[in-house]
Amino acid sequence: MTSPAPVGEVVPATPVSDDDAHPSRRRRRGTVRVVIEVVALVAVALIMLFPVLWILETSVKVNRDVYAVPAQFFGFEVTLQHYKDVFVNPGGGASDLSVSFFNSVLVAGGSTVLATAFGVPAAWAYSRFRLRAKKDQLFFILSTRFMPPIVIVIPVFLMYRSLGLIDTRLGLVLVYAAFNVSFTIWMMKGFVDEVPAEYEDAAMLDGFTRLQAFRRVTLPLLVPGIAATAVFALIFSWNEFVFAIFLTSSQDVRTAPPAIAGLIGGTTVDWGLVAASATVFAIPVLVFAFLVRKHLVAGMTLGAVRR
Repeated sequence: MTSPAPVGEVVPATPVSDDDAHPSRRRRRGTVRVVIEVVALVAVALIMLFPVLWILETSVKVNRDVYAVPAQFFGFEVTLQHYKDVFVNPGGGASDLSVSFFNSVLVAGGSTVLATAFGVPAAWAYSRFRLRAKKDQLFFILSTRFMPPIVIVIPVFLMYRSLGLIDTRLGLVLVYAAFNVSFTIWMMKGFVDEVPAEYEDAAMLDGFTRLQAFRRVTLPLLVPGIAATAVFALIFSWNEFVFAIFLTSSQDVRTAPPAIAGLIGGTTVDWGLVAASATVFAIPVLVFAFLVRKHLVAGMTLGAVRR
């Protein structure tokens, strides 16, 4: 019977690292790393947000502080007169900018609703049914977004002139919706693909028609995807400039982007009014995104985990 081997031969001794011997040193290193990361992130955030902060600051400065040299970052006089000028004319009544903002709300909202109303059923059809040359059709739909708007604005202008749609809100709604439908179809098709078709089959076994199964079963599950798609479509319509400047001429129909751009020109520029207009122009999209934030996050993460 052999004697047991010494412990040192069975389990070799593990050298103790300097960090294991001094856990406080390891904690200090972790704290220093966290502090460096936080400082770096704050610096990057300040650099990226500086233009936004500068616009907000300029919008509440009096004119003498706006044009002060050197620029005044602190200690300036605060005023809300620029925001009043956005909505009210100096002589009274609604300003031209307020009319342009109202036009943007009508045009962007109408085109988003129209593109969603046509795009969601089309995406569902492309996802659920077997169609001849489906891939070719989807590529053709996507190809309508390949060219920038400036390339096709002249043909659209000539067509609109024949149809009497020049300088009308309806004309802008239709052209924005036409551009957004292709994006809506492609984006929503991915969301529809993530909803099992067996849900609709089970509903049809219970007596629902195909459209009833889509409306009562599939459509409620697509709400997050619809919200995410609608936000992107609204942003495109809200920020669009080329069609708005070429297809409109009167102040009663013109939307906010060309109206704000028209403030810059001439010998002097009221930068306080420009900054206030830009701030007001950004608020509706931010509010809409905030209201649908839960659906937006769910829509953007839909499909991240495969079944």
